[in-house]
Amino acid sequence: MKTKKSAYTKKEIEGQPKLWQLVYNLILAEEQRIKDFLNPLFEQKDLEIILTGAGSSAFVGEAAQGLVQKNTGCLARAIATTDLVTHPENFFPDNNKPVLLVSFARSGNSPESVEAVNLANKFCSNIQHLIITCNENGELYKYTEANTETALAVLLPEEANDKSLAMTGSFTSMLLSVLLVCNKNKAGDLKSEVNKIIEQGKLTLDSYESLKEITHLDFDRVVFLGSGPMLGIARECHLKLQELTDGKVVCKHDSFLGFRHGPRAVTNEKTLVVYLFSPSNHVYRYERDLAISIGEDPRNIWSLSVGHKEDSAINSNLNLDLDFEKDQELNIVPATIIGQVLGYYKSLQLGLDPDNPSVSGAISRVVKGVTIYDYPENTKI
Repeated sequence: MKTKKSAYTKKEIEGQPKLWQLVYNLILAEEQRIKDFLNPLFEQKDLEIILTGAGSSAFVGEAAQGLVQKNTGCLARAIATTDLVTHPENFFPDNNKPVLLVSFARSGNSPESVEAVNLANKFCSNIQHLIITCNENGELYKYTEANTETALAVLLPEEANDKSLAMTGSFTSMLLSVLLVCNKNKAGDLKSEVNKIIEQGKLTLDSYESLKEITHLDFDRVVFLGSGPMLGIARECHLKLQELTDGKVVCKHDSFLGFRHGPRAVTNEKTLVVYLFSPSNHVYRYERDLAISIGEDPRNIWSLSVGHKEDSAINSNLNLDLDFEKDQELNIVPATIIGQVLGYYKSLQLGLDPDNPSVSGAISRVVKGVTIYDYPENTKI
């Protein structure tokens, strides 16, 4: 479908399965260079990995955190640059503890992302940088070129550098990249799983019309639920739908278990709940219980189920079976498309331009209006 209003967004959403193949090919081709830099770090005692970025780039770290920690055996924390810049003393270790700062950046020019690198160098005496970016002209990429002993860049294919406001292919390609490189297995050993997510991505895109129908429901708030790594995807999906609709649809995210502890109060007759189910049967049992409870709500709350075979007890308006496999870790990558597609079609339905949905100009492709202030030299570290 072509529309005068959107030159890039739909194309960038649909191009993701092909893009993931390009990303995988890139990691395979550069694997030795990447492992020569990362493997000695992973072997250091007490290495701490900090995953950082701003906005959607921060959510890459949130989604990847648990899997990076599991697959490297190193402590991993997701901390947004927007937190690091204001309170570096709360997050950076003040001793000789080794730190790997992994920065995610579409443009590499966000003021907070550049300052987070500067602050890391100031606070940490044993610091290395991994920059995963989509822009070779960005400040972060240029930093790695000038600091080859302590910094390495993974420059993603040009197709990952989204032209539209909303991050789509850039988000999923950065997420896939970090999961591939922060893994003690060789990238070649993950070929079948990469092929699997490519097929799952295509399967999701084949459901365009069904997802489009969902957006015609009369909802004005959406809740995305996920568990573990999928919680970070729920947060990205909530932002995607909210920014593509210019805030006309208010969104939230939570874990399935966490949603019971108060946040469920947000649901009403105009709420759509999106279940991003886990491939783990053990986790799914907890998730299913909540979904059944919401399905029994007398207010007839709308819901969309993603991941498993249709379950009549859940009573969703739409079920997308993505054939998630029990031990599949990369499934969080294709699951991200759900929020993108819902956001795209709801944006069009509301008469907005998905490429530039912010009518007031309050949000932009690269954040504007941020002034970086020098960190006080006399502050106790």
